[in-house]
Amino acid sequence: MELIYVLDILGTFAFAISGALVASDKKLDLFGILIIAFVTAVGGGMLRDVLIDAHPINWIGDLNYLYTIFAAVIFTFLFKSKINYLGKTMFLFDTIGIGVFTLLGLKKGLSFNLHPIIALIMGMISAVFGGVLRDVLTNRIPLIFEKEIYASACLAGGIVYLVLSKFSVPENIMFVISASVVVIIRVVSVRYQLELPRIKNDLFTIRKR
Repeated sequence: MELIYVLDILGTFAFAISGALVASDKKLDLFGILIIAFVTAVGGGMLRDVLIDAHPINWIGDLNYLYTIFAAVIFTFLFKSKINYLGKTMFLFDTIGIGVFTLLGLKKGLSFNLHPIIALIMGMISAVFGGVLRDVLTNRIPLIFEKEIYASACLAGGIVYLVLSKFSVPENIMFVISASVVVIIRVVSVRYQLELPRIKNDLFTIRKR
């Protein structure tokens, strides 16, 4: 089994757990928890495939994604009170997951002969829109719109991949370097509580002062 595929499954597992935890906190029943976990884990890739008309849809073509989601929900049900102690581990899986999802989505976009910028956007959608759908369905402001450098880290890693692809760099090395960029930016931004600038005052307001 390829390392990239293993990381993809681990990322799916972490995403599904994050969805299950949010749904549980919102007092949803088991079916609701399954739906939110499913949307969180594969919603981004599913949206990407729908947009580029790729068939079969990601999880339809590989049932291991569904098995992973079911396992994540069962894990959450059995060990919810212990998951907080695994916070750093889950954060690492989640961060690796967005890096892998970004690059897999980007590569898939390129394989469909999309413009590199569009393929880059497809990579970002793959990585973050599962979380967006989760937050919308559970009546929360999506994380990527409120705080933390999340989607921007995905875009940065995707850009690095596109730049490296212009040179004679082996595919596996390009993938590792680009995914590492996503992970490093994400970890550093959370560690030091970095955020993107917000619009608070315009030029005229500043002048009045």
